[in-house]
Amino acid sequence: MSKENTAVRPGLYKTLFATCIGNALEWFDIAVYGFFASYIARAFFPTSDPSVSLMLAFGSFGVAFLVRPLGAVVLGALADRRGRKASLLLSINLMMIGGAIITFMPGYQSIGLAAPLLILLARLIQGFSAGGEFGSSTAFLVEHFPERRAFIASWQFATQGASTLLASAFGLGLAQWLTEQQIADWGWRIPFAFGLLIGPVGLYIRRNIHEPESWRQQTRPPAAPLRTLFASQKTLLLTAIGLMVISTAINYMLNYVPTWATRTLALPASAAYGATLVAGVILTVVTPLVGLCAERIGRLPLMWGSLGMLAVTILPAFWLMSLHVTPLTLIALVAWMALLKSVYFATVPSLMADLFPIATRASGMAISYNVAVTVFGGFAPFICTLLISATGSHLAPSYYLMSVSVLSVLALYNTRRRDHRQSRKTVERGTVS
Repeated sequence: MSKENTAVRPGLYKTLFATCIGNALEWFDIAVYGFFASYIARAFFPTSDPSVSLMLAFGSFGVAFLVRPLGAVVLGALADRRGRKASLLLSINLMMIGGAIITFMPGYQSIGLAAPLLILLARLIQGFSAGGEFGSSTAFLVEHFPERRAFIASWQFATQGASTLLASAFGLGLAQWLTEQQIADWGWRIPFAFGLLIGPVGLYIRRNIHEPESWRQQTRPPAAPLRTLFASQKTLLLTAIGLMVISTAINYMLNYVPTWATRTLALPASAAYGATLVAGVILTVVTPLVGLCAERIGRLPLMWGSLGMLAVTILPAFWLMSLHVTPLTLIALVAWMALLKSVYFATVPSLMADLFPIATRASGMAISYNVAVTVFGGFAPFICTLLISATGSHLAPSYYLMSVSVLSVLALYNTRRRDHRQSRKTVERGTVS
């Protein structure tokens, strides 16, 4: 390693903190909005029917997912043209703007129709910024530490579990310390305010990071990374989407299963929250451990093993849950899904990064990630609800997971074939030389 490279390369944990703090802030805001949606509905979307208010609040939540692919296109291209740092700084600034609007916006009673419109604007801003966060931050991580890419990139998803845990802690704490009326009046704003305190710390650290050496050594940054991506790298894009499909489907299924258990199987809400908490712990702890393991035995064996176990066990797991409907069986089902997800999840970011060349890496990762999240993740609860209604079967969520897992199997197979072709070319070049 050259002296210049040593001078600009930050420490491993500083790099992790600088990049993952934006990811943590993004998922913290998502979780908090979901947990406190009923209070947000009362404050900004009041109607005579509480159900309509809640639907409007969740509608503004869902709109953020629709704008994420646009954020992926714009911020991903910015990261490829101007550098990872420029995109990371813009992303966290936008997150803080959206969070500040939600935190300090007066309610409907004070400013009328402007309140729900500005909350919608805040969610659009946050969705746009979140769209570019994954691609830019993961590219930054793996380009600074390519020799540790499996481990360091796994923290991208470990922070999602940690953020959900933190949001759950706020929900439980406020329920203990404040009355229901106090939470409705002002208490729900506290976790959003906490998110604003995180933002400036992340912004300060990101201002003092350096671009990865591999990006700076390019002869010339690409003028049109999106044109290159869609003209000659469409197969890579589809492969990356396929790799993400089962991961994001399980992620949103973990959020949906408690609702399925309480509404379809009539379990108490406390069981649902307990299961979600267990899933958060598993995702936070197991994901980076699997990243470490992947450095020793490789990523593909872990991913194939996770997909294989999913195919064999997910239908029996849902079947057993429907036969023995208890809080313990719900926690066991959710914990098993979270464990399978952690094993697969940990290796996906670095594998996606390896698919794309440096010139289009941030754009390719951002677009593929957000297309998968929007289509196969965001719509998972809706699709499962339709399947249950159409089939009358409590096992319908498992049918969805088994179906989309086929796409990830095909993508993983294509990745393995690509690796073999590249290895063969490398050997041939060495023989010729």
